[in-house]
Amino acid sequence: MNYEMEELVPIVGKLAEKYTGYESTSITYEKAEQLMGAVVYCIHEAEGRKQNLPARQEKIPARQMYDIGAACVREKTGEALRWYNEMLTCFESYENRCLYETFVEGLPEFFRRYDSSFEPQNTIVALDYPVLRDISRLMGIDKVYEFVACVRLEQRFLGVFPKAYVRDILSRYSSQYRDMAENLCEIVLMAVMAHILAGRSLSELTLEEGDYEAIGRILAEMDPDEIEKEMKGKLKALVKEYFGNEEELGEYLLGAVGSNLLRLKNGAVHGSLCEMV
Repeated sequence: MNYEMEELVPIVGKLAEKYTGYESTSITYEKAEQLMGAVVYCIHEAEGRKQNLPARQEKIPARQMYDIGAACVREKTGEALRWYNEMLTCFESYENRCLYETFVEGLPEFFRRYDSSFEPQNTIVALDYPVLRDISRLMGIDKVYEFVACVRLEQRFLGVFPKAYVRDILSRYSSQYRDMAENLCEIVLMAVMAHILAGRSLSELTLEEGDYEAIGRILAEMDPDEIEKEMKGKLKALVKEYFGNEEELGEYLLGAVGSNLLRLKNGAVHGSLCEMV
């Protein structure tokens, strides 16, 4: 961010006036820090949304950047809430408490309490359910927006399978799956990858002993990079078959291929594949 403090202080002053209802500009040091954080957050938001910036060569004034970023925050908050409300009508936690408590119980608290004007940098709630993207460095609506987007993709993917099938995969993976804090989509994806490696159709819900042996041989004999490349190609084809041209879903799932292949290989080495997929 290429702005000096003297360019930001007037924006904080105007925000302080708004915060106090234009009756006073006297606020605590802690509140001034919070408002400065809000200004910086919004400017960063504008910098990350280049399509909203005017086409010009000279430096955009800090106040204009703040206004653009604040509008982006409001837009992103509205879109995340719209997605959330749409998802609630058919949301499925597959009896996993971590997913349910985070999404169904935790996120409404965020949308009720989130202050996009005076503290947009505050995430407010703990997002305990792990998604397949690293959102650990994000704050405020940026973090919640990405979290909702990830869960939205996961619900789309998991929704093509019978609920009983998903729960069966999860229960084979762990008898305590209702209480575990792991990504459900990654576990089901691992089962899909096992079917692909074994040359089985996804309509065949269970694998046999010979399939696990075949998977073990493939993972032991083939070059890891070659297996990963081939697996990604087959998953792209599968996503296109079941979901059409949903590139975002495909990219989301492909991000877990490498780690899942490693887990399958470890399972094959230790003879526990039948307990995993």
